[in-house]
Amino acid sequence: MTQRSRYVRQAPDVHRAMLAFSQVSSEGLDPVVAELVKIRASQINRCAFCLDMHIADARKAGETDQRIFLLSAWEEVEGVYTDKERAALALTEAVTLLTDGFVPDEVYERAAAHFDERELARLVSAIVAINAWNRFNVTFRTPPAGRS
Repeated sequence: MTQRSRYVRQAPDVHRAMLAFSQVSSEGLDPVVAELVKIRASQINRCAFCLDMHIADARKAGETDQRIFLLSAWEEVEGVYTDKERAALALTEAVTLLTDGFVPDEVYERAAAHFDERELARLVSAIVAINAWNRFNVTFRTPPAGRS
């Protein structure tokens, strides 16, 4: 596919605001959890640019190829992801899809059992931020940069 527009050049102020939002949204989160969340949302949203970026970032944070490769089937594998990571991934899917128009109580409560209130606020912020990036990049067909 051909890139439709270089939105970064057309709206640099929006890009700067998104960068700032993304940076603060992940502060205080475990870097591996943050990258798993970004990869999973990007898989769901089919954002090649963000997948390429966050797979490379996850590897830099110490993530293994096996865990990256299995992420799209995280619910099907036992003993690969911690309960905390699984709770974060479930919340990521609920926030990303909003299938029924809301995040189910059991998904939220599962995450709240593993993250304190501040971490949970940051986790949801990180999920919202990556979903916004995915939507920019998918809409404008931003090609992967070849990082991973």
